[in-house]
Amino acid sequence: MAMGAGGRVLVVEDDESMREAIETLLDAADIEFTSYGSAEALLSGGAIDASVCIISDLKLPAMSGFELLTALRARAAVPPVIMITAHDSPGVRSEAERLGAAAYLAKPFAGTALLAAIKTVTRPACPT
Repeated sequence: MAMGAGGRVLVVEDDESMREAIETLLDAADIEFTSYGSAEALLSGGAIDASVCIISDLKLPAMSGFELLTALRARAAVPPVIMITAHDSPGVRSEAERLGAAAYLAKPFAGTALLAAIKTVTRPACPT
């Protein structure tokens, strides 16, 4: 499931064990990735434009996943964002959708579910 030329997945997760689990999954699937421990690190990292999607936790140390989605929407070109959270509720899910999350997964989730979400959000749009 290599992403091909020019694209990598960006992971924003402050929990080290969860971040490492996601990294192991992506590595096993031959997906290039870069990980960040905070939304601020992602925004200052300069890799957003070269990414195919972003996986972001909702609860982050300073700037939340929702605040990150809002900041990303202010950009001209935004890769799809997969929101992950251990704090699932219908209100949280609908807020993620309202803010533009391309996919939403509640922790704990199966690795296959995350890989399927990546495949779905990075699939080229069908011609009309």
